[in-house]
Amino acid sequence: MTAPDWTQLPDLANRAQGGAVVAANDEFFAARENLVLPWPAVARPDFGHKGKEYDGWETRRRREPGEDWAVVRLGMPGVVAGVVVDTAFFLGNYPPQASVQAAAVDGHPSVAELAAADWQPLLDRVDLAGGTANAFAVEPGRRVTHVRLTIHPDGGVARFRVHGTAVPDPRFLDAGPFDLAALENGGRVTAVSNAFYGSPHQLLGRGDAANMGGGWENARRRDGGNDWVDVQLACEGVVAVAELDTSWFLGNAPGSAALTGRTADGTEVELLPRTPLQPDTRHRFLVPDAPGWSPSGWTSSPTAAWPGCGCGAARPTPVGRRCSARSTILADGLRHAIVQ
Repeated sequence: MTAPDWTQLPDLANRAQGGAVVAANDEFFAARENLVLPWPAVARPDFGHKGKEYDGWETRRRREPGEDWAVVRLGMPGVVAGVVVDTAFFLGNYPPQASVQAAAVDGHPSVAELAAADWQPLLDRVDLAGGTANAFAVEPGRRVTHVRLTIHPDGGVARFRVHGTAVPDPRFLDAGPFDLAALENGGRVTAVSNAFYGSPHQLLGRGDAANMGGGWENARRRDGGNDWVDVQLACEGVVAVAELDTSWFLGNAPGSAALTGRTADGTEVELLPRTPLQPDTRHRFLVPDAPGWSPSGWTSSPTAAWPGCGCGAARPTPVGRRCSARSTILADGLRHAIVQ
């Protein structure tokens, strides 16, 4: 079965992007924190003092009416497009139904403050299947900061994904220079030539990768072309610094890369000419006299790499707001990309 298009959007609840399960009414058999781990659930063959161990969140069997719930703080507040309630390896103990609520709470609320928040329905009660990544689209609505997964009446869920578009607090963007391409600031990948080994969204993620799996890597090229990724920047801005990080990519780092911007009228502007890259290195480049960007102008910051490769990050850091850039990789992998 083909995955819905909205599953290609970033997971706003992902632990690697700052998401966390801040509360749950029960986690007797398996810890709530497992819900937002970035990697897929795995089978656990062992038994512990409380019974069979599962890679997920599992509550005890109910002997009275009710339901169980877990509250997730989104690492990237935004507009939700769909959720995935993954019951992988939960077969005789998955919840038959689930629902999701959402809230928008400013600042850093306590659990008690969240309990008193204005929770609104995001997904009405739906049926679930066991051992399945149950995917449900939701109607786009307001920006939210927290979601609550409610299972009816009890059971286990391996992973909970909340896909959508990050919408940053504009007050922080107005405070000074920031990373135009970062997911948490509103940047997003709009197109990519190849993503065989790693999600291009990881290029724009928070912090440093723990290993090669935290970057973008494409399949090896057997022709004379190159690979690329288009990044929609958060808003209009002037690029001052670009960063291409090949950390952890040793035998499969890009040989070179280029960075192109797109202005409001659709004109492409060279930000970084084709430049050699080194393996396992954080590359930072000044971008002098860069023209201004706009949300529809530098809508993509394409990064191109030759011939194909892995990259950990790509970040344009602007003075002002974000738009988009293109990065062309002339090798195989990148760990990070920053546009400032």
